[in-house]
Amino acid sequence: MPDTVDRVLEEIERSSDEIVDFAAELIRIPTVNPPGEAYPECAEAIGRRLEAWGMSVDYVNAAGRPEHTTDHPRVNVVGLLEGSGPRPLVHLNGHFDVVPAGAGWTVDPFGGEVREGRLFGRGASDMKSGIAAAAFAVEAIRRAGATLRGSVEVSGTVDEESGGFAGVAHLCAVGRISSDRADYVIIPEPFGPGRICVGHKGVYWFDVTAHGRTAHGSMPHIGRSAVMDMAAFLELVRTELEPQLETRVTDMPVVPAESRRATINVNAVHGGQTDAEHQSPCVADECHATFDRRFLIEEDLEDVRGEIRALVAAAESADPDRRYTVTDRMAVEPTQAPGDSPLISALASAVLRTTGQPAELVASPGTYDQKHVARIGGLAHCVAYGPGPLQEAHQPDESCSVEDIVTATKVMALTVLELAG
Repeated sequence: MPDTVDRVLEEIERSSDEIVDFAAELIRIPTVNPPGEAYPECAEAIGRRLEAWGMSVDYVNAAGRPEHTTDHPRVNVVGLLEGSGPRPLVHLNGHFDVVPAGAGWTVDPFGGEVREGRLFGRGASDMKSGIAAAAFAVEAIRRAGATLRGSVEVSGTVDEESGGFAGVAHLCAVGRISSDRADYVIIPEPFGPGRICVGHKGVYWFDVTAHGRTAHGSMPHIGRSAVMDMAAFLELVRTELEPQLETRVTDMPVVPAESRRATINVNAVHGGQTDAEHQSPCVADECHATFDRRFLIEEDLEDVRGEIRALVAAAESADPDRRYTVTDRMAVEPTQAPGDSPLISALASAVLRTTGQPAELVASPGTYDQKHVARIGGLAHCVAYGPGPLQEAHQPDESCSVEDIVTATKVMALTVLELAG
């Protein structure tokens, strides 16, 4: 085993340029979500590489999902390297969709440029470098001539940035990522090479609609402004709910520490005149607000929902003419891998050997595809580990350190060797 480990690490060191070139190739494919551009091209680029590296490759379309359309097909790719037996199976999964580039870049967001030891581009941190590192971790094992007693898979999936329902959720639903065939899942989200992310907070997205009555803008007393009624509800959120949430702090190691509290954010408010160029002399008869409630593993989802409905009832009781409706958008339960998981132990050991420093166990303030692996796939032994600084995700001039990419590749390779080698 020590000789095998040394050969694998030497193979990764020798091939560092190849790993970065693969990540850069993926960055140059603009898989922007929404709407879901260039998914087939990116899936095929990953598939070609995995096939060249001796894996059997499947392309899994998200058939039946509303997101899977002729114009924007949802195509996932899965590569399998079989060992002497099917189990234990380690699955390395990364999403290849990226958010829109946005403004403020000083480099080409889809150029995949390497400069001063960093790879730049949309997805460099979140998370195409992680996909390249995961894939090459397996290839380094193969090139080193190591024998696996179990098997390993690498997948590239879609739509994580919009919930992951046509990506990892679909693979779990069809049984490709499932406790029936897999044992451990690593998702190389960008928490950095010294951190293991053991889980994430929950999220409840919902809309509140205030219903008013339209009238001529010169006679607002005849109507009822839904915008003003929404303002009253927002004030209750600010003065009643937010102070309560400030007092709730999780024991999960969420980073940054400020995110360990329960929170609510108003994502958007729309009501009344929406055309900025043309006047509309009308009282607003509807106003819609979208809310993002992040809740703790110590909180119950039904209690979270009930809290919102109680606040709506309070707003209505303060004025009998007020009327609101609440519509759920998405709810995701918090999740956390078991503290005694062999996966965490193997990763921590690999981090210590590779970096010389103990691994830091953290949790994410936002959700990622671990939610689907745990809830649909039934796999508790799932964590996030990957290269890149989390704070650069979705930012202009997003980048990832080349050194971090290589280090993460080594850590994932050693982890696979320990769990399935």
